[in-house]
Amino acid sequence: MPEIADLAPDFTLPRDGGDDVTLSELRPAPVVLFFYPKDDTSGCTKEAIAFTGLNADFEAAGAKVFGVSKDTVAKHDKFRDKHSLGIPLLSDAEADICEQYGVWKEKSMYGKKYMGIERTTVLIGGDGKILQIWPKVKVPGHAEEVLEAVRAL
Repeated sequence: MPEIADLAPDFTLPRDGGDDVTLSELRPAPVVLFFYPKDDTSGCTKEAIAFTGLNADFEAAGAKVFGVSKDTVAKHDKFRDKHSLGIPLLSDAEADICEQYGVWKEKSMYGKKYMGIERTTVLIGGDGKILQIWPKVKVPGHAEEVLEAVRAL
């Protein structure tokens, strides 16, 4: 996993709606990447709705917010439409970017081990360097906490 002050791994990923997003092209805006396990599950839905609700505040602070999961663009489109989400959702179908950011981890449920995305948020400064990392995110109040960190820049 990259650490604070490291240059954030650059990427180009497809997003809901069909366009591509390249991280380095977003400079000098700060960028929030929230990595989440799966579209349309309880915690992921709450997290995406929370970031959507604060999107205007993030934009007012000059930041761009993106959700990242392994789900396909088609699944992202359905998820976005079903919950009226206003945050771009990026598809890392092969988990390459998740691996580069250190969020692709072994998980366990009911004693069964599997690989999946550990809910993590990364704040990247306008210079492309990582400013803050929130690992093992608990959803309630998280989007607000990230917004406060962006406002403090």
